[in-house]
Amino acid sequence: MNDHDDILIALRRIIRAVDLHSKRLVKETGLTAPQLVVLQTLLRTGPLKPSTLSRDISLSQPTVTAILDRLEKAGLIRRARSELDRRAVLAELTEKGRLAATSAPELLQAGFLSAFRELPGWEQHMLIAALQRVSDLMDADALDASPFLSAGEIEKREPAA
Repeated sequence: MNDHDDILIALRRIIRAVDLHSKRLVKETGLTAPQLVVLQTLLRTGPLKPSTLSRDISLSQPTVTAILDRLEKAGLIRRARSELDRRAVLAELTEKGRLAATSAPELLQAGFLSAFRELPGWEQHMLIAALQRVSDLMDADALDASPFLSAGEIEKREPAA
C-alpha cells in the first residue's frame, strides 16, 4: 500500500466516524449537530442576533437563518426584538430548547475529545497543523465550516429538521 492510500483510508475512516456519530445524534435527540450547536451556543451566551451567532459558530448567515427557522418551527427557539435596539431581532431559547440543549449528548465523540485533551500541547498543535494542511491540499479552505463534526455541512446542504 502507498502512503497516499493510507491517507485516503484514514480520511474515509474519519468521514465514516463523523457520519455514524451524526446519525446517532439525530436518532437520540431528533436534532442535527448544527442545530445542537446553535442551541448550546444560545444556552451559553443568551439571546443573540443571527449575524453574531453565525460568526460565533463559523457558519454562513443563510445557513444559520435556515437552522433558526427549523428550531423556531419545533418550538425550541423564538425570535424577539431587542429591548436595547428595536431594529435588531434576537434568537433566544424557549424552555423546550433549554431542556434540549442541556440534555443533549456531547457533539464530538467524547473519547476523541478526552484523548485529544490528554495529548501534550506540541502534539495537539502538530495534529491541528496537519489537518489544516490536508484541508488546504483538498482546496477545502473556502467551504462553510464549523467547530463540530457533521458530514452534511461540508457540502453546504441544509440538514433535515
